[in-house]
Amino acid sequence: MADTQLVSRPVPTILYGMATKAQHNRRYQSIPRLLRAIREEAGFTQRELAKALGRPQSWIYNCETANRRVDLAEFCEWCEACSLDPALALRRYMRERP
Repeated sequence: MADTQLVSRPVPTILYGMATKAQHNRRYQSIPRLLRAIREEAGFTQRELAKALGRPQSWIYNCETANRRVDLAEFCEWCEACSLDPALALRRYMRERP
């Protein structure tokens, strides 16, 4: 096969729906709101909570606005930094989720 045939050969295209980032999933949307509520109820600013967690303030902002997804370990650390039992926070999530 000539080089020009390789270049001009049609490539089959398979189109799939665009993958949605997990943090943009509708079911995840209540998590950032809960994280913010937990922080505010503890009386922390984003900067104060970031310091307590050893993270930059931008990390807190990104968690609270769903720009990044929070895993279970981070959720527990967040709750504990706010003096809240993670199990209680999880129960609250289960009651308030969509």
